Amino acid sequence: MIEIKNLNFGYKKNKKLFSELNLKLEKGKVYGLLGKNGSGKTSLLKQAAGLLYPNSGDIMLNDETPKKRSPRFLASYYLIPEEFETPGISMKTFIKITAPFYPGFNEDEFYKYLSEFKLEPNGKLNNLSYGQKKMVLISFGLAANTPVLMSDEPTNGLDIPSKSMFRKIMASAVSEGKLFIISTHQVKDIEGIIDSVVVLENGKIIFNQSLESVSEKLCFKTIKNLDDENVLYREKHLNTYEAVVRNTNEEHSRVNMELLFNSIIVENSKVVNEFI
Repeated sequence: MIEIKNLNFGYKKNKKLFSELNLKLEKGKVYGLLGKNGSGKTSLLKQAAGLLYPNSGDIMLNDETPKKRSPRFLASYYLIPEEFETPGISMKTFIKITAPFYPGFNEDEFYKYLSEFKLEPNGKLNNLSYGQKKMVLISFGLAANTPVLMSDEPTNGLDIPSKSMFRKIMASAVSEGKLFIISTHQVKDIEGIIDSVVVLENGKIIFNQSLESVSEKLCFKTIKNLDDENVLYREKHLNTYEAVVRNTNEEHSRVNMELLFNSIIVENSKVVNEFI
């Protein structure tokens, strides 16, 4: 569905943001694109969307080259940006203007998602709060029913109940024919939604694994003893440690997304080495 080969890109001529970056994402999955602030998550989404062009390398989305921005390509994805401006129009006018670009758009679904977010379909977009506007765009993006849905920091501006509803709605919208990418640094907000983790660091993809694979190789435990050679990463909490441990006994544990992410981005990560 999305394939990136040997991508090189930088905003400045002599400073690369991406260097020989390779990534392949498949339909039927929800990917969490993780990375520290400034790691290039937004720029990578814009590359896939044809809003930025690579210095070199190849990108394909739904068998289309993004930089050509053909009508077929533009109708095949929807990007929910982190930063946006909304016009002073009603939601109904917004749908009337925007929906025709997406052949699969379902108006009933749009209003259903608004209702689940407890938003009234009346009033002008520019009178809504930032979080409410974000919920409108999430609702529209899901109702557009494009093969690819990309979202950049979708939970920014949402309160706790709305974040919970976001996870519920996203989980219910997953299907075999769609590819979802959720780019965020708020890793706790995507627990229970994603089924694969992609981590971007220093211009490269340093980790790209399914949660099933993570669960097979790793356990997430609270421990007191650090002498165990199977402890790959730990964080101190009062008199105990939250740890990532080799799964030597085929145990099952809930993947702690925040702990997993922290264990991946440390220098000389033992967790990353487990998957090489």
